Parts: sequence; structure tokens; C-alpha cells
Amino acid sequence: MAENHPKQADKTNAGVSARKKALLLGKMLGLASEDEYRPSQASIGERSQFRLQKNQILHQLNLETIFSLALNYTPSDVTGEDLDPDWSYQFFQMAEQISSRRMQDLWARILASEIVKPGKFSLRTLAILKQLTQREAQILEKALGMSVKLNTETRYKLLNGYRIQGGIQQYFRKTSTVNVGLSKFGLPYSSILTLMDAGILHSSEFETGILEKNAAILLSMTEHHIKISPRSNNLLFSYYRFTPVGDELCILVQAKADNDFTKALAQSLKVDFNVT
Repeated sequence: MAENHPKQADKTNAGVSARKKALLLGKMLGLASEDEYRPSQASIGERSQFRLQKNQILHQLNLETIFSLALNYTPSDVTGEDLDPDWSYQFFQMAEQISSRRMQDLWARILASEIVKPGKFSLRTLAILKQLTQREAQILEKALGMSVKLNTETRYKLLNGYRIQGGIQQYFRKTSTVNVGLSKFGLPYSSILTLMDAGILHSSEFETGILEKNAAILLSMTEHHIKISPRSNNLLFSYYRFTPVGDELCILVQAKADNDFTKALAQSLKVDFNVT
């Protein structure tokens, strides 16, 4: 018998009533009949045992899927390392509860990375990743696609804008602050707060030091580069900074460049920077 395509299955379940959805949860609790199992004929101890067995099967399936995916990311031409026993134990304890295929792929890449070079991902990062929802992962992916590295820096910054500090030009402007408009490109402040609450972004904005006039600055994004130089000695960037956990997660996320945002960022910088 041919298997249903996932999209077809989604359409089939799209019109299912809330009550039927609730009744389907009975399978997770051992309160629905399956094969020869009948909850009405089983004691509460037997129902509990049935539920635990189903969970163990699901956990085993999750681990096997993650392991299988990890093999695809593990190179055969690089010397491997032994995993720290404590790290390994905690990893599998948490990974067994990851059922989303998208999140399983993240866990698989962590495992493969640790086998190649242990110590990249802390247990704290694993704990936060375990709590991360698909929606939060998508927000992180969006934020990373809009982030930049300044010159030779290795850490991403999510630029929020820049401001003029001092100098005569600030007296001829309605405002000394220029925002890059993150919300216009799908990253509203509510999403920023979500990443802060998840421990991925620090809970306050940061600023660079005063940027040197005419000094070349390279803004490196996931797929694009913008070369700029300040036209005065009175400019500084404001930005959101990723936490150490956020930095580790950025290694995993495969962010897609937002071409419209890149163009808008370059355009907004042209007011006070030379842009090439």
C-alpha cells in the first residue's frame, strides 16, 4: 500500500474537530484501544505500563533517527574523538525526547560536530535547545540571516541601527538615531523578546565604540558583504548581542539571506556612510 504524502496527511487532518484531536491524545495515555490492547479491560497499572512502553518505543525511534542523521554529517576522512561520558549521557537523555524532524537534524549535527571536535556545545546549550520550539528556531534562523560580522570578528551582531554622538551635524537632524527597520522584514520586537526569553540574545542593547572616520568596515552576512566607511567621527552602531549559548546555536542554524533586508540596510547606511 502506498504511503500518504506528508502534505496530503496534513490536508486530511486539517478539518479534524478539536474533540477528535483531544480523543487522539488518548493513545499517548494508553486510553485508546490498539491491536489486542483494550484499556477498559486493563487495570490502571497495566495502562501505565502500556503508556511507558509506547514512550520508550518513541524515544528509541527518536534516538535512532538522530543517530542516522548524524552519520550523514560525520566525515570519514577526519580523526574522531571520544565523547565526554557525562556530556554523552546528558545528550542522549535529552535527545530521546526530540520528535520534530527539523529539530532532530539540529541534534544530529551537534552529535557529529562533537565526535569531530568535542567541547563545541555545552550542556547548557543542549538544555536550552531541548526547550526550543520550532517557532523559536525559525525566529533564530530569521535573526541570523539579518545579522552581520564586523571586519574580522567571529561573532554575529544583530544591528538595530546607528546614532550620531556629538558633532555639529546632530543639531541639523530631527533625530540623532537611525533604525534599520528589522520589523519591516519579519523580525518585530516581539520576536527579539522571544529570543531574549529563550536565552539566545542578551536582554539589552549594546553599542560599538565611536567609529573612525573614513575607516573601512566590512559587514559580512550569510551570503553578502557590504563595505562601508563613516563620513564623520561621531557615529556608532547599536546592536543586539547573542549570548554564549546563542553563539553556539548560530553554528547550527542554516540561515537564509534576506536580499530585501540587505538592500534596505545598505540604503539606510548611505545617509552617513560611504557604501560600496
